Amino acid sequence: MASELSSPAPGRRGALKQLASLAVAGSMGPLLAACSKGDSAAGPAAQAGTPAAPAAPAVIGKAGDKVSFKYPDNPTFDLVYLADQLGYFEGTNTRPNYIGKVAAPQIIPLTGTGEIDFGSRMVPLVISAVAAGADLKIVAAGNKTLQDAPHMKYFVRKDSGIRAPKDLEGKTIGINSFGACAEFVTKTFLRQKGVDVNKINFVVIPDDQAEQTLATGNTDLAIIHAPFSGRADHADKLTRLWSDFDLDGGLGGMQPYSVHGKFLREHPENVRDVVTALAKAANWVNANPEEARKLVSRRINLQLEYVDRYAYVDNLVVTEPPIQYYIDVLEAEGKLTRGKVAARDIYTNDFNPFAKA
Repeated sequence: MASELSSPAPGRRGALKQLASLAVAGSMGPLLAACSKGDSAAGPAAQAGTPAAPAAPAVIGKAGDKVSFKYPDNPTFDLVYLADQLGYFEGTNTRPNYIGKVAAPQIIPLTGTGEIDFGSRMVPLVISAVAAGADLKIVAAGNKTLQDAPHMKYFVRKDSGIRAPKDLEGKTIGINSFGACAEFVTKTFLRQKGVDVNKINFVVIPDDQAEQTLATGNTDLAIIHAPFSGRADHADKLTRLWSDFDLDGGLGGMQPYSVHGKFLREHPENVRDVVTALAKAANWVNANPEEARKLVSRRINLQLEYVDRYAYVDNLVVTEPPIQYYIDVLEAEGKLTRGKVAARDIYTNDFNPFAKA
């Protein structure tokens, strides 16, 4: 487990804590406060107010024959935490080393530079990072959207009068970050319905604060991801309009796991250990959704009835359609030069023992 690992050198720990703190602060929009729900279960958080430390080179921590991989310790439904808790890293030479909370928008940038070794964020962020020269690769699929287990849900106040896509013109929509599913799946859907998305104000709100921000009138529509979307389903003042399954059948809802290129090249067997553990945990969640909800409820300190379930791609084998979907979307949005990135540049199943050759 993480406690078996040798601690990073003091300077290194300070640099990582400062990075995490800066990441949280840097992601704040005009309505964004630091994530607080579930802090007690999230492990040591980065501390603000310390002098900025110079950027440190990526370091692989070892304890005996164990190799650690740096990973955020965020309050969320995540296979790394579940695999760790379920013991799927036991019997391997690989262990997670939780570095503290990292704001969601910073996870892929920090994975791309090697400040963290693995990260889980949406496909378009990985595509954009690779196109910009980041050294990272998707090595495992993630959650999948089902009708009864959507990746994200769309909520409005019951008295808002918003019932159709066109009603959103001139309104404010809260999303958890730019450049990912909440932005691009939503804009693609709204354009298909004849909505001028330039007349909509998009602001960044973390998932665990989106419900309250909507209820108090600071936003007009909130896009909330599981597991926190379940709480909004129980809110008296709110009603759900759609889920991402309604918008695109779930094609844009897969959130994969990426690894920094240097870690992959230097530790291929450890990457295989991680992917194997994650795939086992994903299959366990699919087979035991209620038990998984209980584990996550305790981790994020959220009442069980409010914790939405997750569903995962079988064996976490990456397929091309979810990758190509976002390449097409980014090209259509003018965010990616046509032909600059191919799906095969973004992912590999070479480290997944469940993938067919």
